[in-house]
Amino acid sequence: MIEVKAESKYLRVSPYKARRVIDLVRGKMVEEAEAILENLPHKSARLILKCLRSAKANAEHNYGLRADRLYISKAFVNEGPRWKRLNPRARGRADIIQIRNSHIVIYVKEKEEE
Repeated sequence: MIEVKAESKYLRVSPYKARRVIDLVRGKMVEEAEAILENLPHKSARLILKCLRSAKANAEHNYGLRADRLYISKAFVNEGPRWKRLNPRARGRADIIQIRNSHIVIYVKEKEEE
């Protein structure tokens, strides 16, 4: 069976926060996952939804798979590079603020006929 991939890289959301959302849709049918993500208030839900729709479009356009039979076979969030910023403190010291980025990867597959 063909597995179709979509990847969104360097997204400005913490991987920890994105993983909480992606765990809700892993293994679900694409239509059901889209409905869940559209109704979640999280910023990462919008980013994951965009990546999911890209995977769906790739499957339809590039491989001719039927959109109503697609499900999320694999979905994960990897950590991207951290942006480091300095925050001045008292007596000449500095705190380092680390801004985290994420890479979202979603694989969709067509459900086999039973």
